[in-house]
Amino acid sequence: MRRFNLTAAAPEDDEADPEGYRAGMDRFGLKIGATQLGASVYELPTGQSICPYHYEYPEEEWLLVLSGRVDVRTPEGEEELGPMEVVCFPFGPEGAHKVTNRAEETARVVMFSTKPQVSVAFYPDSGKMQASTGNPDDRLMARRESAVDYYDGEA
Repeated sequence: MRRFNLTAAAPEDDEADPEGYRAGMDRFGLKIGATQLGASVYELPTGQSICPYHYEYPEEEWLLVLSGRVDVRTPEGEEELGPMEVVCFPFGPEGAHKVTNRAEETARVVMFSTKPQVSVAFYPDSGKMQASTGNPDDRLMARRESAVDYYDGEA
């Protein structure tokens, strides 16, 4: 049996992340042998978010606050969550969310998610969508307005 201690997580920053989205991350789902669920510990400094406001198909995500406080934006508005509170973001527009730390102290959270092989994410604020197939070569991020007709470019 593989195990992972959440208190021993060592989130690492990605230097490519822009200001406002600099959250350290330690993906541990694969470390414990998970194939159907993903799980990551995030460390969120003040003023940083995990990712832009988005929703997905068919992925479901859960957020568990380990320490600190975070603001969670959903279609209903913003709410603050504290230690040991957990919420679920279902697939589709009703599950849209963004997690931001506006508190003085660094927050530590866990995100769990289902891992479908094929998924689509929508970013309402920027009008983008991302299609993923499990093959990195087939991943596509595009703006909705770049849509073309079904037969566009076909012979």
